[in-house]
Amino acid sequence: MKVRVKFKKYGAMRFIGHLDVMRYFQKAMIRADIPIAFSEGFSPHQIMSFANPLGIGVTSEGEYFDIELQREISSKNAVKQLNDVMVEGMEVVSFRQIAEEKKKTGMAIVAGADYLSSLKQGTFPKDWKEKASTFMNQEQILIVKKTKRSEKEVNIKPMIYKFEVRDERIYMQVATGSVENLKPGLVMQAFCQYLHMDEEATSFANHRLDLYANAEVDGNRELVTLESLGSEIE
Repeated sequence: MKVRVKFKKYGAMRFIGHLDVMRYFQKAMIRADIPIAFSEGFSPHQIMSFANPLGIGVTSEGEYFDIELQREISSKNAVKQLNDVMVEGMEVVSFRQIAEEKKKTGMAIVAGADYLSSLKQGTFPKDWKEKASTFMNQEQILIVKKTKRSEKEVNIKPMIYKFEVRDERIYMQVATGSVENLKPGLVMQAFCQYLHMDEEATSFANHRLDLYANAEVDGNRELVTLESLGSEIE
């Protein structure tokens, strides 16, 4: 049986990198007595894969990893047993059965994510909320995207699905995954340029709300949460 686990990451745990998060949950599975399956071979390891891990410093209420079970356990019991061994800053939200196909893993199907970005350092101009509503009206949103080997100018507008003001924060939904992957920091950098702000004197706190996959809903392609593609185990 394949299962998708959804969890929150917040507080001091936002500074823990992906490899340490993976090791943390490997140990948590044993402490919580979750019947996780192991790979075969000379060096067996827990069958566990994460969907688009967070960058360091980003909090989230919608992180996911998939596992395989040796035997069935109810979703209610699994969530309780895991949360009983969690540290502050980690909380398991759901534990759901998913399709068996390899191509349906969270890592393979993730296509979008949404974030709330709030100003941590610097000051917005007085008309920033009005400018936020016109930001997406540009024909192109160009930004210099840096990699380890090069820099290139990219039009990120097609990768921004939603961009709007929510109270004093910016809500955005962007492309995420192996095909296209846009980080919220780049979007906010482009917005700062649009506002003619000093980028070096400005920084943002980013909070991920959820991860999404493409699905067909009433004959239309829509983004749905990874959690919604699973079902509760009774």
